[in-house]
Amino acid sequence: MNRRDFIRLSAAASAVALYHPLTFAQNPSASVRLTLRPDRLGNKITDDFTGLSYESAQLGNPQFFSGENTDLAGFIRRLGKSGVLRIGGNTSEFCYWTPDPAKTGNRPDVERLSAGDKVNPIAFNLAVGPDKNNKIPASVNITPQTIRNLREFLDACGWKLIYGLNMGTGTPEAAADEAVYVMSTIGSKLIAFQLCNEPDLFYRNTIRKQDYDFKQFAVEWQHFFQTIRARVPNAPFAGPDTAYNNEWLVPFAKQFKNEAAFLSHHYYALGPPEDPAMTIERMLRPNPKLQAEIDGMKQTMHESGLPFRLAETNSCYHGGKAGVSDTFASALWGADLMYQLASEGGTGINFHGGGYGVYTPIAGTMENGFLARPIFYGMLLFAQAGAGQLVESKFDSVEQAPLLTAYGLRSDGGAIKVAAFNKNLDRSVRLSIDARQRAQRVKSLRLHAPRVDDTTDATFGGAPVGAGGVWAAAREETLLVENGAAVIDLPPVSAALITFEKE
Repeated sequence: MNRRDFIRLSAAASAVALYHPLTFAQNPSASVRLTLRPDRLGNKITDDFTGLSYESAQLGNPQFFSGENTDLAGFIRRLGKSGVLRIGGNTSEFCYWTPDPAKTGNRPDVERLSAGDKVNPIAFNLAVGPDKNNKIPASVNITPQTIRNLREFLDACGWKLIYGLNMGTGTPEAAADEAVYVMSTIGSKLIAFQLCNEPDLFYRNTIRKQDYDFKQFAVEWQHFFQTIRARVPNAPFAGPDTAYNNEWLVPFAKQFKNEAAFLSHHYYALGPPEDPAMTIERMLRPNPKLQAEIDGMKQTMHESGLPFRLAETNSCYHGGKAGVSDTFASALWGADLMYQLASEGGTGINFHGGGYGVYTPIAGTMENGFLARPIFYGMLLFAQAGAGQLVESKFDSVEQAPLLTAYGLRSDGGAIKVAAFNKNLDRSVRLSIDARQRAQRVKSLRLHAPRVDDTTDATFGGAPVGAGGVWAAAREETLLVENGAAVIDLPPVSAALITFEKE
């Protein structure tokens, strides 16, 4: 097929206007070529790769995760028909199973808490944001009704569950009681229990003494595990759910590889938010800390044979940084992180959030409604690319645009797709993509906002996400093919999903 025939067929195949790259940027400051090798397949992206993470304290409001919360369920379904909801966070160590709602929670006398700290049971009526880890949170009672409602919510979303139990201030017996009810109610939708949240930082929360180390943790973890398994023999587990410490991740994988279904770990790109050095520019640059975590992940996966999931992550710890975590830059950062993790062999990711937290993907309450924050749009791009298998992708002349990344994917439907991210703040990029195959049509959906620090006007495919997660592309561009490659101009701090439709 010659170039003229390709243009004619492309125009006939779509109601959208034909897009020529020269109309967007007459003088791009960088020209880069990306070559795909669809015959060289990489890691698999499954349909449950995407996930969200919420504080366990949110379960203090039984109606939040319930079949009645159709608005939130709609936003979650927009991110994928299958995914993983993780309930945990710092507050999981202060949530107590309460079989009889008329009674107080199953909270023991805990000498590990600092003298004078008062932890009083409360019932949440609003959405709970990320815990900022600057004080001991109020305790929360979790009732059977909460778990029944949670099952309804999971059914409404089509998602699965990682459920955090309280090892920090709870008892093995109470955890076993809770696990029995959760397992019988959630059933096959439960993919794992997690016994604690960031145990390597227990000493900071005064949950354990300053000398608390992995050996002490491993003894406790084993005791809780055995107590629960005695009551629920088929209960699945994941761990260690550490904050960042590979010195705990590696020995956990070695010691408990026969007990864990997968490994879990956390990652935050920035922090603390009070540090003026935590900027958009820093968030968008490659992060040595991430590479260290990936190296630990790959080592443990290789030595143990266990899958790895980044069970809690976001841009800046302690709840996020305004003007950074809530900006359009987070959309590019988040989606790029998803592909980085997948390309290195990770099997899933859970972005932490809730309430009106600065970095939460979905913000709001049942009373006021919910809305999509910028990072949600990055996750939406990932969702629209869908499941599939990564393919070898190589740049030429990428030094002209050092913060340009792109990932090739052979979708489960057979189409070749490319997720391209221009994280450069100071230059546009003309990207030529050679997919090494003939295509009937090459189309593109853009991820865009007026400014890198924009907090409200992100769009994907020219359209915002509406109430209940309703979204449909309003503008789909058809790309020209020049010298065997599809060409697209990416302005500074923007992204695109490009699809090569088969002939």
